[in-house]
Amino acid sequence: MKLLVVFMLAAFPLSCYAGAGCQELQRVIDSAIDPTVSVTKYQEMMIPYDSFVFTMNAVGDMKECFLKQSNETLANVKVMMVRT
Repeated sequence: MKLLVVFMLAAFPLSCYAGAGCQELQRVIDSAIDPTVSVTKYQEMMIPYDSFVFTMNAVGDMKECFLKQSNETLANVKVMMVRT
């Protein structure tokens, strides 16, 4: 399941380099980091990209990891995700 998440996350930058999807990638990242977005809402947001049940479970697990972090840790992740 972890490998599936890696492949899913690797696919987003490829669509961005292809000329489309940069805003969508940023929205997905921001929503993953945002503690106000629930796991269910995040999974619903990811359906256009992949709607397989096992993928949605992996997405839910990833979002749960972010929800368990402190606000300070989430702020540090946001800083790391700034593109230059």
